[in-house]
Amino acid sequence: MRHPLIILFLVLQFATASFAQYSIRDPKAIPLHGEWVFAMDPNDVGETGKWYREDAPLNRWNKVTVPHCFSVDPRYQFYTGTAWYRRTFPWQPTTGKRVLLHFDAAYYETVVWLNGQKVGTHEGGYTPFHFDVTDFLKAGTNTIAVSVDNNTWKVGTIPGSKDNNEPNDPFPGWVNYGGLIRPVYLTVEPAVYVENVKIEAMPDLAKGTATLKIKTRIRNTTGQTNAPKLAFRVEQAGKVIPLSWKQQAGSAANQTVVLEAETALKAADVKLWSLDQPTLYDVQVIAGTDTVRTHFGIRKVEVRNAQLLLNGQPIKVAGGNRVVDYPALGSLEPDWLVEKDLRLMKEAGMELHRLTHYTPSETVYDWADRNGMLIITEAGNWQITPRLMDNDTIRTKFRQQFREMAERDWNHPSVIAYSVGNEYLSEQPAGQRWTKDMIAYARELDPTRLYTFASMRLNILPKKPEDEASQYCDFISTNTYGNHLNVLKHIHSLYPDKPIFISEYGTRADGNNGEAGQVTHLEKFLNDVRPLPYVIGASWWSFNDYLSRHDGTNPDGTRPWGLVRHDRSKRPLYATHQTGMAPLTIEKIRWKAGPEGTHTLTIRLTARPDFPAYALKQYRLKTGAATQLIPDLQPGQTTDIILTVTGFDKTMTVEVTKPTGFSILTQTIDLTNDTRTSNR
Repeated sequence: MRHPLIILFLVLQFATASFAQYSIRDPKAIPLHGEWVFAMDPNDVGETGKWYREDAPLNRWNKVTVPHCFSVDPRYQFYTGTAWYRRTFPWQPTTGKRVLLHFDAAYYETVVWLNGQKVGTHEGGYTPFHFDVTDFLKAGTNTIAVSVDNNTWKVGTIPGSKDNNEPNDPFPGWVNYGGLIRPVYLTVEPAVYVENVKIEAMPDLAKGTATLKIKTRIRNTTGQTNAPKLAFRVEQAGKVIPLSWKQQAGSAANQTVVLEAETALKAADVKLWSLDQPTLYDVQVIAGTDTVRTHFGIRKVEVRNAQLLLNGQPIKVAGGNRVVDYPALGSLEPDWLVEKDLRLMKEAGMELHRLTHYTPSETVYDWADRNGMLIITEAGNWQITPRLMDNDTIRTKFRQQFREMAERDWNHPSVIAYSVGNEYLSEQPAGQRWTKDMIAYARELDPTRLYTFASMRLNILPKKPEDEASQYCDFISTNTYGNHLNVLKHIHSLYPDKPIFISEYGTRADGNNGEAGQVTHLEKFLNDVRPLPYVIGASWWSFNDYLSRHDGTNPDGTRPWGLVRHDRSKRPLYATHQTGMAPLTIEKIRWKAGPEGTHTLTIRLTARPDFPAYALKQYRLKTGAATQLIPDLQPGQTTDIILTVTGFDKTMTVEVTKPTGFSILTQTIDLTNDTRTSNR
């Protein structure tokens, strides 16, 4: 264990802080959560007034708990502008060590002071950043001050205002929730430390083996040449896997160097990660006196012949766009909310997501890794205009945010693709340049993922594939809200070799037909999509209702698109989506009455051949207290199961669960005739 006395001392000092509901993945983290003081700065006088001074008067500051979203705090609700946070913390000197101050995210522009000195600045609301604060710390009490400006209603921020001067069109479609919205913490590092680790695990599906590459970014702060010796420890389910590594030699003096190592896993040690078997490996990277821990999964994702393949098998699954928004929390994501939302999504049949237009908490990706979800993660380019897409400053800001997102998420097996934007004018030259250039930049960072963007321009506009920027994507992502059959056929005619992911579709719960209209919309959508073999996924907009200031928002501030309401209560659409997006169907085949109240019921389970469709292995059927294994099924295959029924009940409820334990289909069967009575 590294620095045990220092860490123990500091953890004890912060023991009263309330931070347990927010995850910090780094085991070395020294949290700075809990009580801070807070003040609004609507006139932007805080910096000139030196509010960051250690002796600045605090009599008019209020107490808040960080992580904190000031946009939903009743005292500052809907405030847009600069706000300040301050706290003190104890410190003891750490000779020969480096101390880093981490922010998992702060919305949107952040300036940090420590003991009266400016440490640094950061722009971007959803990605992590850190500063080396070693030289700013002192023995005893230290004062940290942070200003955060959430004004993204201006041209030049990402996401942010457009420059087209149209009424009610400068705002992104979600609230600019401001504040220190994710964990803040310190880490103590050796003078030569691991700055980042990238794991690339690629299986050989024919041989059952795998190649494991680890790229370790080492930061040397000493000014002396150092060639750290790397060691690795890989475990699966607590068992250490013996491996022989080939390493690239390298050294660094007062700079950063990336060292590469490679090994091979024999077939007996390879367990593939998938939706229903989300097997994870733990790895420790040891560089001198520094140790970093992370996890990874072994899986292969590719597109071929207009199909999406996971570990060599075609997969077609539903998804949903989750907006990070919850009553009284805004954009805060405590662990319990992530668990609540993703469990609801999983049990609704949502397996493949372009979650939303920005990067959520890393807890989301950890959950998806452990429980089996596929995610397309997206940086914050939302309806950016052609003039801004050609602006060098905007391009630089986007690359920065994309890099921060990718470097945080690239070890998560749940992340199968990156998106470089949403709903920009992709048929115009600026849109095509943006797509081509940003995908090229992103591939240099991470060539192991697929690339796409969410287009709203494919519905009618392009006449030739070279007329629209989807030509540069590995698969098509289309936001399509009607006329699905004709639109999808048109897209396929343009790009016949590319699979199509419907990144957004849906209808509001307050339309002409209300909540019932959502149900009929989904049923019509499924009838249109199921005959189309090139549709690999469909992500309903949106999983949840959310607050917005965009035009078309209801007077109560909500946009009611969700399967669930703002408070996560279920709409009728939820049950319809769960049944319609289940990968199998249940049909009553035969009911045979027997003597003395003992009867038999034969049901037929069919793995859907159309949409959604993928191989079903180790699924289970529950009837009351009894559970039995369903034979493995490929898409289109069926199996008949005979159930024994005792007593004189008129119905029987059966439930299908995944190998991971999630309930995905519950159906009530009428035992009095040959008609299936209800699904729920």
